[in-house]
Amino acid sequence: MTQTYYPTIWISDVHLGYKDCKADFLLDFLNSTRCDTLYLVGDIVDLWSLKRQFFWHPSHYQVLECIQRKAENGTRVIYIPGNHDETFRNYVGKTLFHVEVHKTYVHTTSAGKRFLLLHGDDFDSATRYNKLISIIGDAAYDFLLFLNRWTNRIRRLYGGHYWSLASWLKNRVHKAREAIHAFEQAAVHEAKKHGVDGIICGHIHQPRISVMDGIVYCNDGDWIENCTALVENEQGRIELLHWSDIKKVLTVVEPEASSPQDVKAA
Repeated sequence: MTQTYYPTIWISDVHLGYKDCKADFLLDFLNSTRCDTLYLVGDIVDLWSLKRQFFWHPSHYQVLECIQRKAENGTRVIYIPGNHDETFRNYVGKTLFHVEVHKTYVHTTSAGKRFLLLHGDDFDSATRYNKLISIIGDAAYDFLLFLNRWTNRIRRLYGGHYWSLASWLKNRVHKAREAIHAFEQAAVHEAKKHGVDGIICGHIHQPRISVMDGIVYCNDGDWIENCTALVENEQGRIELLHWSDIKKVLTVVEPEASSPQDVKAA
């Protein structure tokens, strides 16, 4: 298989062990790319879901096996546990099966820009909610993903491509948009405190690249609703990729970005 090379790749919110994890799309992405450093920015395994109801599709194991194989073959894999896999925070500072575990991390791009990496659940208090899905409730969110699942099954029958109904609806709920904005502002504030050029996180299942107050905000999204990842090319440009049955670049930010005009839709 021909693989596209990126110096750095970021993924998060995979939620292995949850029935709506799009593991097949992620596995295709991992097998289609190679990198020097792979960052796992939290919620890779959904321990919350596994405690409620055990579910483990063979493709979920294959994702872990693929990541492990990359780590064994020279890719530096850095894991920053999230709230759904917070048990692994007990291993911060250690290396497990060739995977480094960190609470946070600062990545320097090939263009010399410094990015703070963290999962993002620390910003929940700033959104005035315990977690984003509590805006509509856990049961309602599960129903939203149920609709998403069946909508795409019907679309496939008629030759349609994957489309996130869940994301489309969430972006039209006023309280959800308020919480997302509060989360992003809290992330930018944290980046300023650390004196870095930008921040990369996940947690809210809302992929985005933007520039706010001179800080580059990047959210790599998820593999439940959006099937997205962040990549850095050899010139230090960061791209937000969508990877389902259609593969495309969504947004690009150049290395010297300092204003919203420097972020471009692909």
